[in-house]
Amino acid sequence: MRQAIISDIHANLTALEAVMDDIRKQGADEIVCLGDIVGYGPDPLECVDIVRMHCKWCICGNHDAALFMTHPIGFNKYAREAIEWHRSLLLPGFFSLPSKFDRWKWLESLPDRKIEGDRMFVHGSPRDPVMEYVGEEDVVDMGFGPSDKIIRIFEMIERVCFIGHSHKPGVVSEDYKWLKPTDLEDYEFKMPEKGKVLVNIGSVGQPRDRIKDSCYVIFDGEKVLFRRIPYDVEKVRRRLLENPRLDQKLGDRLLQGS
Repeated sequence: MRQAIISDIHANLTALEAVMDDIRKQGADEIVCLGDIVGYGPDPLECVDIVRMHCKWCICGNHDAALFMTHPIGFNKYAREAIEWHRSLLLPGFFSLPSKFDRWKWLESLPDRKIEGDRMFVHGSPRDPVMEYVGEEDVVDMGFGPSDKIIRIFEMIERVCFIGHSHKPGVVSEDYKWLKPTDLEDYEFKMPEKGKVLVNIGSVGQPRDRIKDSCYVIFDGEKVLFRRIPYDVEKVRRRLLENPRLDQKLGDRLLQGS
C-alpha cells in the first residue's frame, strides 16, 4: 500500500492540482490529508471539494477549526482576515443549495486525529492534535539532553506519527535528530527495524523551509519518500494581489518559501 499524505493546502488550488497530478504519476494507492485545507489562499471552495473527492479521509487543522470560531485564537491579522473571507464563502445561508450545506457539515465533522494500526496521523502533535507545533527547535540538545516536550510526544507514538502544521518537513527518530529532506539520499527515509519515528510531511500550499515547491510524502510502510513539486507560484501570487480581502504579504511569502 503506497499512501500519499498531504497537508496544509491553504486554499492554494494551483499547488494542489500540481501535487495531485504527481500523486497520480507516482501510482499511490490512496491519498489522506492532515488538514488546513483552508486559510491564506484564494481558492478555498475548490480545494475543499478536491480533498473531499479524492482523499480517503481528512483530519482537522487549526485553520479548518477556525472557520467555526467566533474569535479565532492564535491568528495574526492576515490569517484572521483570510479565514473570515473563507468563512463568508463556505458558510451556507437559508437559500443555499444542499451541496453547500453538505460541504460545511463535512468540514465541521473533521476528526482531530486518525489511527491506522501503528500509524498515527495528526495536524499538530500527539499531545495537542490541532494546535501544538513540533519543530526542529524541539529536538535541539542544549546540553541537557532531549526536551521534555519531545520525550512526551514520543511516549504517545506507537510506531510512526505523521504531522503537518509548521510547514517545515523533517523526520525525527529516537536519536532525537531532525533530518530535513535535503539531508536524506534521494529524499528518502528508510524506517528503522525497531523504534519510533515522527514525520513532518511539509506543506502543499505554503512551504516555509525556504523552498517554494510544494511538499508531500509517500509512505509504503518501509520508507518515507518526500516529494517536492514545482507549481506556478507567480500565478497564485497575482491572484492574491488582485483579491482585496487577502493581504499581499501572503503572496510575497510564497515566492520566498517562508
